[in-house]
Amino acid sequence: MTYPAFVDALARLLTELSPLEAGGAALGIVYVILAVREIRWCWAFAFLSTALYLAVFARAGLPMQAGLQAYFIAVAVYGWLAWGGASGDRPITTEGWMRQWLAVAVIALTSEGTARLLATETHSVDPRLDALTTWASVYATWLQARKIRQNWLWWIAIDLVIAWLCLRHALYLSAVLYALFVGLAVLGWRAWGREASRA
Repeated sequence: MTYPAFVDALARLLTELSPLEAGGAALGIVYVILAVREIRWCWAFAFLSTALYLAVFARAGLPMQAGLQAYFIAVAVYGWLAWGGASGDRPITTEGWMRQWLAVAVIALTSEGTARLLATETHSVDPRLDALTTWASVYATWLQARKIRQNWLWWIAIDLVIAWLCLRHALYLSAVLYALFVGLAVLGWRAWGREASRA
């Protein structure tokens, strides 16, 4: 793509961009940056971002992603309470790798069953990826709310898949956002590892 064509495509993207998607993306970036730094206010931004994304994914025909946002809203409230003081007093911990592999197996089986249901009972445009990223995100968010370090590894994988899902369905800003989340998740894994080693 030539430079003028790139600028033209970017201008077209910005003029056609949904205000809901733009707002959700901006708030989502702030949420992850604050989570990496263990700042409790991340959960307030998570609450607002996911409220906007609930509408975005519902309009895009991705019912599992929309339902996931409702779950994120509830976990944002839990995370706010669980993290304690303004600097996040809850300590970072890790879970055994056997539990993580068990979670992978359960999520894979649950996702396959859910995808079949979505394919026959809903208008989901991408039932398999919709189901897989939803159930994996449910688990990863629960790990994050409990400040378990492995949540960042889950988010690296999930965000890569969701970025691809968004690209496939013309949610371009969201695809960029989730690609950015991959980098932030790598930073989160490293930062929480350093913090855990000092504890």
